[in-house]
This record gives sequence, structure tokens and C-alpha cells, in this order.
Amino acid sequence: MQQHINQNQLRLYRLIPVASAGDPNWGNADNLGEIVVRAESPADARVVAADAELDFTEIDALPAEGNSTRDASAFRNERLYAVVEEVASGEISEGPRGVVDGTVSVGTIKPTQM
Repeated sequence: MQQHINQNQLRLYRLIPVASAGDPNWGNADNLGEIVVRAESPADARVVAADAELDFTEIDALPAEGNSTRDASAFRNERLYAVVEEVASGEISEGPRGVVDGTVSVGTIKPTQM
């Protein structure tokens, strides 16, 4: 079921890493730096950022078959990333839901054996 999103209700949010480099919450996650997303809410901003990452279901790797890794994204962890609403101006405030600025690596899935 696809949900209709009113483009006028989208806002810009900046996801900012708040944990130190040695924080154990990073675990196997990489600090991807700051990114800006266009989303409906701060919670949706985390979902938008996580959706931009590579997921096991998109590649030929285990776990697959419907076992998504999106919920494990560092962007969804409030101990790792804070979400701050941006004051938007001009064309950047208008557009589709998604990542607006920054780079979300597709190298988030790493082999555990070499």
C-alpha cells in the first residue's frame, strides 16, 4: 500500500552524529557524517536516511528473503544521530521525500569473513 505524501508538508532535517568515535554504540556501523533529508517528521527523517542505505534484501547476501536490515541502521539510533529541523529557503525546501545533501554509503554491509 503506497501512502500519498503531501509535498507541502515535507520539511528539511539534518541528521548529526552525536556519539564520539570510540562510543560502543557505533558497533559495526560507520559514522557517515551529517546528512540532510526531506521528510515529514524527525522520525520520518531517520527512516528516509536508513532507506538510502544498502539493505540485505537488495543484494545476493544473507540474510535475505524478507529479512531487512533497515531497522539496524545507525541513523535510527538516537544515541548515534540527533535530528534537527533545518530552516529551508528557496528550491531546496521543495521536492520529493529523500536525501538532499550528504553521502549515504552503500558500503554499510560488510563481510564478516574474508
